[in-house]
Amino acid sequence: MILYDYILSPSCYRVRLLAALIGRRLDLWAVDVHPGQEHLSEPMLALNPAGTIPVLTDDGLVLTESTAILTYLAAHDAPAWLGEDTAAMRARVAQWLAFAQRLTDSAGAARAHDMLLAPGDIDALRGQATQALRELEAALSAGRRRGESFLAGNRPTIADIACFPHVALAPDGGLPLDPYPSIRLWMRAIRALDGFIEMPGIHRLHELKPEPGPMPEVIRKEQA
Repeated sequence: MILYDYILSPSCYRVRLLAALIGRRLDLWAVDVHPGQEHLSEPMLALNPAGTIPVLTDDGLVLTESTAILTYLAAHDAPAWLGEDTAAMRARVAQWLAFAQRLTDSAGAARAHDMLLAPGDIDALRGQATQALRELEAALSAGRRRGESFLAGNRPTIADIACFPHVALAPDGGLPLDPYPSIRLWMRAIRALDGFIEMPGIHRLHELKPEPGPMPEVIRKEQA
């Protein structure tokens, strides 16, 4: 499998991350998106007329949407990541894959505006992203009350991988994550998965400061 990849693309990172988590080797073909605009070159447009990345090729198959690529990799190597335990879980995965596109169109676009000077109404983009983050925080908080750490249940699925990059990189678009404790705990759970890999701006768990928590009981007694 060949992945046409850009190191700073959250959508490409989704694919690299899932591949690492399920142990699938990908041959990476670096595409000079910025400033080279190589994704709009004739060879790349021949692969994907939409001029977007990532693009995955495998024995004549060409896939051009990151969520479709996630589905293909999981079906090929790790069906459990599709969340097919129950009809409800499958539906929740599908729902969060659709939500991931909202994150791309809002938080992702705000980051592209601030980092790559992409056009856009930054105030509107941040407003849309803030609404999406609030919805995600509410859903994750409700899940935690049910004993669930991930979006579709008590184990990770491609839904988590689809949503994670744009959320983790939201501060690059002027969207701090401090107001969202359940989101931060969810991100830590993903970072703690065996096989987790980084991209610029998204670090491994051991490089992060601990989340603030309740004061240990022994310290409270000593201060009393």
